[in-house]
Amino acid sequence: MSTSTAPAKAPAEQVTASTVPPRKVRRRGERSRAASLASHGVLTLASLIALFPVAWLVYLSLGPDKNDYLHPGRIWSKMTFDNYAFVLQDTNFFHWLKSSLLVSLGTTVIGVLVAATTGYAVSRMRFPGYKKLMWVLLVTQMFPIAVLIVPMYQLLSELQLIDSYLGLILVYCSTAVPYCAWLLKGYFDTIPFEIDEAGRVDGLTPFGTFFRLILPLARPGLAVAGFYSFITAFGEVAFASTFMLSDTKYTFAVGLQSFISEHDAQRNLMAATAVLVAIPVSAFFYLVQKNLVTGLTAGGTKG
Repeated sequence: MSTSTAPAKAPAEQVTASTVPPRKVRRRGERSRAASLASHGVLTLASLIALFPVAWLVYLSLGPDKNDYLHPGRIWSKMTFDNYAFVLQDTNFFHWLKSSLLVSLGTTVIGVLVAATTGYAVSRMRFPGYKKLMWVLLVTQMFPIAVLIVPMYQLLSELQLIDSYLGLILVYCSTAVPYCAWLLKGYFDTIPFEIDEAGRVDGLTPFGTFFRLILPLARPGLAVAGFYSFITAFGEVAFASTFMLSDTKYTFAVGLQSFISEHDAQRNLMAATAVLVAIPVSAFFYLVQKNLVTGLTAGGTKG
C-alpha cells in the first residue's frame, strides 16, 4: 500500500502578506490628496477674493442711476449699457485714451532705455562713483510727491513744457528710471560676463555688445521694467492733474475726476469708465505676462 503526504499549509503570515497589496510609497515632493485639496481650496478662495472687486465694479457699471451703488440689489432687474454709451459718445474718452497711451508708451520707451543703459553700465563697468550713482537713484525715491510738485512745476515752466506730453513723460521717467535701473542692474548681473568678452573678440563695440547680445538675453527683465513704467504713468493722478491744463490732454486718471463735482458724483459713469480704462492695461499685461515671472525672479537673485 502506497502512502502519500498531504501538502503543507502555508503559514498564516505568508497568506496574509500575499493578499494585501503593497503600500504605496510617497515620493519626495509628492503631496497627499488631502494636502492637494486644501491647497486648491485656498487658491480658489484667494482667486475669488482677488476677482470680486473687479466683478463688483462691472456690476455697478451696469446700473443706470448714479445712486444705484447704494442699493446694488436693484441693478439686476434694470441692467443696461447706457453708461458705456454715454462715456464713449458724450465725454472726452478718446482724448483721454490718446493722452494716456502717448504718455504711458513714451515713459515706457524712454524710461526703459535710460534704465537699461544705466543698469548695464553699473553692472559691467567700474568707473569712479558707480556705487554712489545707484544710491543717489535710490535716494530720489524717498521724497513724497507733494514735495516734488513745486520744483518740478518751476522747471517745466522755465522749459515751457507745462501742458505738454513731453513734460509729463519726463516727470514720470524721474519716478520710473531709478527703480527700473536697480531692477535691470540685478538682472544684468545674472548674465555671464563671458558673453561681453565674446562680443569684443568678434569685433563688436560696447554699444554693439549691449544692443545685439545683452538686450536679447535680458528680455524678461525688460518686460518687468516696461510693465512697471507703463503702470506708473497710466495710473498716476497728482502730476497729471497739476501739469496738464487742457481737458483734451487729460489722462484717464484725471478724466475720472470730471465725474465728481462739489455737490454730485456720477458713480455709475465712473464705474463704466474704470472698466474701459482697465482694457488697455489688461492688453499690455497680456503681451508681457510670459516674461514677468522670469524677470522678477531672475532680477532678484544678485545685485
